[in-house]
Amino acid sequence: MNSPDVYKKLGIEPVINAQSWVTVLGGSLMKPEVLSAMNEASSVFVDMIKLNKSAGDFIAKICNAEKGLITSGCAAAQVLMVSACMTGKDEGKIDLLPSSDLEKNQVLLHSKQRNRYEKSFTMPGATIVEFSSEEELKSLISNKTACVAYVLAPWLSRGLGLSRTIDLAHEKDVPIIMDAAAELPPRANLSKFIDMGVDLVAFSGGKGIQGPQSTGFLAGKKDLVDAAFMNSLNLHAELAAIGRPMKVSKENIVGLVTALEMFIDTDESKEWSDWLDKSKRIKNRIENTKGIKVTIEDDEETRQGPTVVIRFGKNYKGPSLKKILFELENGKPNIFVSTQPHINEISLIMVNIQDGEDIIIAERLTEILEKS
Repeated sequence: MNSPDVYKKLGIEPVINAQSWVTVLGGSLMKPEVLSAMNEASSVFVDMIKLNKSAGDFIAKICNAEKGLITSGCAAAQVLMVSACMTGKDEGKIDLLPSSDLEKNQVLLHSKQRNRYEKSFTMPGATIVEFSSEEELKSLISNKTACVAYVLAPWLSRGLGLSRTIDLAHEKDVPIIMDAAAELPPRANLSKFIDMGVDLVAFSGGKGIQGPQSTGFLAGKKDLVDAAFMNSLNLHAELAAIGRPMKVSKENIVGLVTALEMFIDTDESKEWSDWLDKSKRIKNRIENTKGIKVTIEDDEETRQGPTVVIRFGKNYKGPSLKKILFELENGKPNIFVSTQPHINEISLIMVNIQDGEDIIIAERLTEILEKS
């Protein structure tokens, strides 16, 4: 692999990313059309409030929502969603954030949906309150409840299920917000959760959409998106709001809109077929290694597209999982894969595998696995 000059100057080598759209490896690769649009956007000044509102209208349209807002990543969208639920459009309350002193300062979250990214829910000053059953959720909803949160990710429990969680929240007139950072594709998810009744949903722009890595967006009810906007871009207010450090550049806004336009127009079945073909080539090359079982899995709830899964049997005599990972990550080129050490397996996720890289992965894995 050839390293671009901009990275050579910094002593950085490119890697093969079979770990999915993860931030630690740069998310995804933007298409030339996106980069061109960003370059064009950089050539003039614009009214940022008008640009944000116009881009938000585009987000609303593709999500079948009342309103939308582009944010500086999905984590920022989560901060702004909770902020909106805590303050509404009350500028006095907006000025107070972050604060735990507002009346609505609790985010209810299923105990099995606790996760390493949840600090975004608490940054405005809210506290996460766990529930484990329908009865517990009903009993916990009070005048302190800002919202009920739901997190959808391949590695998380579904809790009470999204539909039931929506019903229980709405029975008490409490908004439900949703973190769906990596749930695109499928493209149907752009509007699916809004159509189900979610009040605010957040997606990453730098994963499957292939927009700028530091972008995201939220969509939902007009009053709540307006409140999120005020917590983010209330540029004429006397005091900058909590979202001020999360501003989005004009280049990133245009880049994400362009990426979304291309994402919507992409043939999803062809995309899936390409990932499946790469998975098959890897599987066919390594599956005869003694002591391992190789499968291709594509369960929507646990995988991100066709994924090669390697499991190690009792008769496997090759290097340890730790040694395999070390060899992959320190070879030429560096190869990063997804692992589940507690169940002794390796997952090769195809969404970021470029043409020809599947062959490199297969050859390198064969070389490592067959070492005694």
